[in-house]
Amino acid sequence: MKQSRFTEAQIIGILKEQEGGTPTAEVCRRHGISSATFYKYKARFGGMDVSEAQRLKVLEDENSKLKKLLAEAMLDIAILKDVAFKKMVTPDAKRGAVAQVCAVHGVSQRRACEVLAVDRSSIRYKSVRPDDAAERAAMKAVAAERQRFGYRRIHIMLDRQGIVMNLKKLRRLYSEEKLQVRKRGGRKRAVGTRRPMVLPQAANERWSLDFISDAFTDGRRFRVLAVVDDFTRECLTLIADTSLSGTRVARELDAIIARRRRPTTIVSDNGTEFTSTAILSWCQRTTVDWHYIAPGKPMQNGFIESFNGRFRDEFLNETLFSTLPDARTQIAMWKEDYNRQRPHSALGNIPPAEFAMKIRLEKQAA
Repeated sequence: MKQSRFTEAQIIGILKEQEGGTPTAEVCRRHGISSATFYKYKARFGGMDVSEAQRLKVLEDENSKLKKLLAEAMLDIAILKDVAFKKMVTPDAKRGAVAQVCAVHGVSQRRACEVLAVDRSSIRYKSVRPDDAAERAAMKAVAAERQRFGYRRIHIMLDRQGIVMNLKKLRRLYSEEKLQVRKRGGRKRAVGTRRPMVLPQAANERWSLDFISDAFTDGRRFRVLAVVDDFTRECLTLIADTSLSGTRVARELDAIIARRRRPTTIVSDNGTEFTSTAILSWCQRTTVDWHYIAPGKPMQNGFIESFNGRFRDEFLNETLFSTLPDARTQIAMWKEDYNRQRPHSALGNIPPAEFAMKIRLEKQAA
């Protein structure tokens, strides 16, 4: 609120002049105020003496201070709730939390640091560390070749290559690159690759596979092995049977490779069929990288999950199967329709087979 140029005592004196018989216009002219301002003063201070006006001013000031304190306290509570789930142990985590608070709640960096009890000097610190790109690349190369080596053995291997590095620094880089070795269970399983998964840029660069189940009309269950090319979105195979083991999965993958070329990477979940000794032996024989998604994270295998959703919604939920041969026949027909007739929204509304042919022609023309 704009501060008045008159004190409470002066305003009450102006009102007393008008109450004493001086015309309102004369009072306004004498003190240089408008009639609207005079009546505003009268509405606020009419009938008061100086002491009452001073007490009102004090109460209004205290009320505004209390409102400000309450608003600040509520904002502090909202900030603390916003970062309550974060672990602010490392300086990087603290810098991230302060940046989020400033962006979301619109407070200053000083205020955010005060609420979160963070030293401002650590927030404003700019790292002068080099990126160590060469050391990181050499470390990832050793980790890819020796998948069961921890950071101590990687340190020895790098030392043999002439890359001298402090063990603590190597451990920090090792953690930042997320090269930690997964602990194995009691039996021998396929470990897959530790390299980060990137989007495919060509056909046969990455395949995804998963199982989907359904039932016959008599209640018996059966499973379908689905394999999809993540780039062209082609359904490479749909194998229906009452039982599908790891050995059967390896045999079906060999059949697909006989028709197409070998993929660079295969993505799957952590099902027992995909982590079996048969798949481990198959990966060693074919030198194909097998990437396992994190447990309970099906969104990391989104291509096959999307295909399974379309497969179930458009076909399995709409079709009854009496026997296994009947199911195999109808599934094969749906697979051909999916690849050659059904438009795919992610491919510009053309079928996957047509998209794959288009990519091959563009590659030959280039």
